[in-house]
Amino acid sequence: MFKTMLITTVALVATCAAQSAGWAQAQRAPSPAIRPAAPSSRVARTTIKGIAYAYQVRGQGDPLLLLHGGLGSSDMFEPLLPTLGANRQLITVDLQGHGRTTLGTRPIRCEAIADDLATLLKQLGHAQVDVMGYSFGGCVALRLAVQHPEVVRRLALVSTPFADDGWYAEMKPQQAAVSHEMFAMMKKTPMYESYVAVAPKVDDFPRLLDAMGDQMRQKYDWSADVARLARTNIAVMLVYGDADMTRPEHEVKFYQLLGGGLKDAGWGRETMSRNRLAILPDATHYDIFTSPRLVETVRPFLDGKSSPSSR
Repeated sequence: MFKTMLITTVALVATCAAQSAGWAQAQRAPSPAIRPAAPSSRVARTTIKGIAYAYQVRGQGDPLLLLHGGLGSSDMFEPLLPTLGANRQLITVDLQGHGRTTLGTRPIRCEAIADDLATLLKQLGHAQVDVMGYSFGGCVALRLAVQHPEVVRRLALVSTPFADDGWYAEMKPQQAAVSHEMFAMMKKTPMYESYVAVAPKVDDFPRLLDAMGDQMRQKYDWSADVARLARTNIAVMLVYGDADMTRPEHEVKFYQLLGGGLKDAGWGRETMSRNRLAILPDATHYDIFTSPRLVETVRPFLDGKSSPSSR
């Protein structure tokens, strides 16, 4: 058990080391407004179903909701915001138990957090938004689109499986081993240090490890939900690294469930799927969210742009 926990910790430390390297603040240039919005960079708070959520709204334009990975916070996206947020109103949320948001007493489940975010968006006055979620945040983003399809216009899922068997088999016992027993080993990691810097209750970190371990041990297969999602008006982009934590065949199956990759697109793109699949070269699960290629890949999709016809 100790060896498994140590391997898990090394993987988590690799993740947070990449996060820490990318968390330097970047200068933001003002962007022209598409429609009026109240720009703000301060942390706002709202309590939904017992969870005190922390979020930030900044910039002006079409709203884009950004959802971070597990054991991280919305600060993970800081290096990407200047380019990703051009002509956009960015909404970044610390998910349940993460960053500046309280853990509460209920289990951490993507389905419940998705319902909370639908409530938050309603509070902010948004009838519809674009969404990008990474890993755990992708799980929440997927459930938001499935459970509240009217709220989502375009959906970018980064390093996100649709079923628990999408992860490589050797990763599952490592994920399952996450618990408070890892706390002593993690106290000097950048991940813990970043948590301590902003968490409303620092002593909750061992409980967060237990809650995330419990969440990762859940069995799920949302293939039927994905198939239904393909019949909505939501456009979906799947993005993975070529050395990601998910199996390539699972990534392709996800795309096929969305209606992509089933036939040739045609000379004039007449049978081309509206959904997209991207495999970023030289990218892993632990560093894909810091890659400039990620913004280059998802931004045209989120902006509703496509390559010209091949005619």
